[in-house]
This record gives sequence, C-alpha cells and structure tokens, in this order.
Amino acid sequence: MRYEGNVFRPPSEAHSYILQATIGCSHNHCTYCDMYRDKTFRVRDLAETLEDLHLAAAAARDRVETIFVADGDALVMPLDHWLPLLDTARRLFPRLRRVSCYAMARNVLAKSDAELVRLRGEGLTRLYLGPESGDDATLKRIAKGGTFADHVEAARRAHGAAMETSVIALLGAGGVERSAVHAEKTAALVTAMDPAYFAALTLTVIPGTPQARLAETGRFVLPDVAGLLRELRTMIDLARPTDAVFRTNHASNYLPLGGRIPRDRAAIVAAIDGALEGRIALRPEWARGL
Repeated sequence: MRYEGNVFRPPSEAHSYILQATIGCSHNHCTYCDMYRDKTFRVRDLAETLEDLHLAAAAARDRVETIFVADGDALVMPLDHWLPLLDTARRLFPRLRRVSCYAMARNVLAKSDAELVRLRGEGLTRLYLGPESGDDATLKRIAKGGTFADHVEAARRAHGAAMETSVIALLGAGGVERSAVHAEKTAALVTAMDPAYFAALTLTVIPGTPQARLAETGRFVLPDVAGLLRELRTMIDLARPTDAVFRTNHASNYLPLGGRIPRDRAAIVAAIDGALEGRIALRPEWARGL
C-alpha cells in the first residue's frame, strides 16, 4: 500500500487494514504531539484512496475485517469522500465488520446529526476521540482545540448516531502543577462522555515540540512515575462510565492494565496500588515508546 510518512493507529487497530485517506492532521497544534508535524494537511485524492482499497482487496480480500482510516482526524473529510470510501469498502471486503478513525471534538460538531447518522449507516462505526484531559486550563495549555463541554457534546452526538466512542486520556498532560485537578476532571469527563472504550496514554516530552520548549524553560514539569500512576488511580477510582472496556496497553505506559469499568474497578485500582508500593513491576524505560 502507499503511505506518506509515518502512520499511526490505536493499539486496538493492530490487525486492521490502514487506509490513509487524509495526510496529517487538520489541527496539528497540540503542544505535545509531533506525529504529523512533518506533514501539511490535505485530503487525499479520492481516486487514489479508492485505488488503494482495490489494491488491498486484490491482496487480502477475505482477510480484512476491520479498516482504520488515517491520518490524524480523518472524520474531517466531507461526505463526498466518506460515502464512496465506505461503499467501496463494503463491496470489496465481504468480512468487513468495522471502519473507524481518529476524530477531534470539532470534527464531530462540524457534522450535522443527519450526516453522522448517514456515516454510521454506511459503516463508520467507531470514533477514537482524544480529549486528553477534562481540565479546561490544561486543554488550553496543550492547545487541544476543544473544551470539556465540546467533548461532552461531541460524544452525545456520536452516541445519538449509534457510533461507538473510544476516549483517550493523557497522563501527565497537566504537569506537576495541575496533576490532581487534571486527573479528577478527566474522570468527570469520562463519566460525562460515557464511552464504550477508555484508554490512557502517558505524555512523552518529545524534542522539538512546544512541550519540550516549555519543559526546557521550567514552565512544564512532567510528574514522576509515581505521580503518573496516582493520576491513573484517580481516573479509574472516580470515572463512572456505564460500561467501558479499559486499557493502558499503549507502549507509552509504565503499567499495562485491562478490564471493564465499573466491573473491574477494584482490581485495577489494586494493581495500581501494587505498582505504587513496588509489588508489581513496571515497564522499563527501554521498552516504552510512542
């Protein structure tokens, strides 16, 4: 397949066919992120995208069950790109059961209710939303491009279209200064968004990013490992989704965990406590990544 630059996808899409229908991220201002800084955002030519689907079908028609549409916030595409893409995917892959993509809150809010329902009906079934924090001050500092209220409304509208949502929180996003409030308000946001899936990643200060420049001048201090684990503990202890699959299986995390909230809340909190007390080993630095 043809890909421009590095291609990123959630851990749960490890076995998916990755279709790069957009290049880069339409926002591309988050202070901590360098995933798309080497790209100028554009929607790929539709003919090229459809050609890639045909190439994938020729190679693996009966093996493709899930498709992840890249890059950073592919929901931004207009319907005249999405609908031919989804229609072609359904026709080419008889075992296809899920199409998903990353989305920002503003991508969801820019679509009408009818458009979201149409996309869901044509096969776009899951959105990965990364608010990172429920703390509006932190959201502003990391230039996320949305507020607590924006993310709640985006989730409400996605749910109204019967789309699954996967919500991503970023441990350490508030720095040492706002660590506790970041954790508490993120738990409140997860409760309000009520996703089917909830994942936590850990902020990595990447050289060359605005976050790194803030760290170099002392204006941002990342919590230590114990502080990051305490944030995670607070989020799990306080979040009240109806029934969410929870994971910290991303390579950035020090403590890989999994379960369902609320069913496994006590066991997950106990595991975090075990790590804080040194009874459960953490992922070593050399094994962590983006």
